[in-house]
Amino acid sequence: MISIRHIARYWHTLRYLRPVQLFGRVWFRLLRPKIDLRPAPSCRVAGNNQWVLPARRPISLVDHDRFHFLNEVHGLSEHGWDGDNLEKLWRYNLHYFEDLNAQDAAARSEWHRALLLRWVQENPPATGTGWEPYPTSLRIVNWIKWSLAGNELPDECLESLAVQTRWLAKRLEIHLLGNHLFANAKALVFAGLFFDGREASGWLKKGMRILSREIAEQILADGGQFERSTMYHALALEDMLDLNNITTTFANALPPHWRTVIADWPRRINLMRDWLATMCHPDGEISLFNDAALGIAPTPSELERYARDLGMAESTRNLDGIVHLAQSGYIRVTQPEIVALLDVAPIGPDYLPGHAHADTLSFELSAFGERVLVNSGTSCYGLSDERLRQRETAAHNTVVVNEQSSSEVWAGFRVARRARPFGLEMMMHDELQIVCSHDGYRRLPGGPVHTRRWQFGAKSFLIEDHVSGSFNHAAARFHLHPAITAAVSGHGITGSLSLTNGRKLSWQVEMGELELKKSTYHPYFGSSQPSCCLVLHLHNGRSRIQFKWA
Repeated sequence: MISIRHIARYWHTLRYLRPVQLFGRVWFRLLRPKIDLRPAPSCRVAGNNQWVLPARRPISLVDHDRFHFLNEVHGLSEHGWDGDNLEKLWRYNLHYFEDLNAQDAAARSEWHRALLLRWVQENPPATGTGWEPYPTSLRIVNWIKWSLAGNELPDECLESLAVQTRWLAKRLEIHLLGNHLFANAKALVFAGLFFDGREASGWLKKGMRILSREIAEQILADGGQFERSTMYHALALEDMLDLNNITTTFANALPPHWRTVIADWPRRINLMRDWLATMCHPDGEISLFNDAALGIAPTPSELERYARDLGMAESTRNLDGIVHLAQSGYIRVTQPEIVALLDVAPIGPDYLPGHAHADTLSFELSAFGERVLVNSGTSCYGLSDERLRQRETAAHNTVVVNEQSSSEVWAGFRVARRARPFGLEMMMHDELQIVCSHDGYRRLPGGPVHTRRWQFGAKSFLIEDHVSGSFNHAAARFHLHPAITAAVSGHGITGSLSLTNGRKLSWQVEMGELELKKSTYHPYFGSSQPSCCLVLHLHNGRSRIQFKWA
């Protein structure tokens, strides 16, 4: 029996969707286009501009038919392309063909050629995971990249590439929008430029129309990708660099009105590069806000190499002091010994919160070049309890009230009522202070509101939390990186954090009661590392903890 609570949760989830998403779900389920097996168009001859080596990922093809994805290794001969015992995300990766363009790809070109032919033979049109729009989009791009790198696609694969593109053009993910629709459009542009003729021009036109709209919406004025995930931002930056690459390579094929559109892409790309640099730790890798994990997108350094090879200048953005990414809702504070990344952002687009975590007013901290306080990351997708736990507020460095999450995350990729930050202030007197509140807990009895103050001294960092209204219990959580060793003294009032480089941070609880609990950290998909968490219970609605260093 469906309860009133479940009905309310569905209402607060569905009310934000756009009409095209609701219509698109019906259209996508009921209408199946016919498979078009006409011969492929001829391939277009590139102009004078040479294709640039794209961003490289680590090797995933570890033997002729064995693959390493998401920290799991499986064989194609054992499981096939659609093994029921394999997680769907793993199967998605199998159909992407990203190893075609990974590190040292040329050394595996014969394996690649055999796999391309095997895929065509064993994946008949419109059948199985591989023909879903998202993996189809990524595979189209990767096959074309492989060809442009100097490899010859077998005739069977060229024919299949055209069939895949025709299928995709009629299966656009308008019910999902966001990065899925972006990937669909990117694939149409790649195929529309790679092939020649009237049909290819139609793919190009459709893809460019979508991109001209989606780029303006999805890339915010500060350069951030609108889903507010560092990992998906890096993937979006790769997409933009790839699009710049292919439109430059086939510049002579672009109608004049599209050249005006792409003329603005380098400016946006440079903003995206600056955004990514701002949201990285001193170790050079991304912070873990919302759905984010290492090893999925190309590394920031590899994306920078790609941008430079495309002729883009080095970034001149100064990351010292305060950088406020106002449209995205993040703040970076850099001081000689520490880097703090603060989340004062909405969880994402109202109609597309699928990759959001309930992490409002969370933050991450590096000290002396090492990660110290971290969000717990993302190790899985799907509908499992573990997926839900990693999205909940308790997995982040912020305050949990009445054991509830600040935003109602549920069902893998859904959010009902969501937290809204407000009242942001940045003040500089003797020390920098940043204050912000959110209303995510107002839905609870007593209408609690969480306000957090971060204060940065020369050798100190203070976090003060206040929850107004009435509630039963509230606690601030501070998740430690697994490499950090915590020592508690004075009944939890004082303690220290030891870094691997020999440096230490001491802490002192100035208000509240602290305990050390076990936790887990998930910097990679398929990875769970034991860690610790400082849990600071609020006293009379307040807590205050100060970290210091020599």
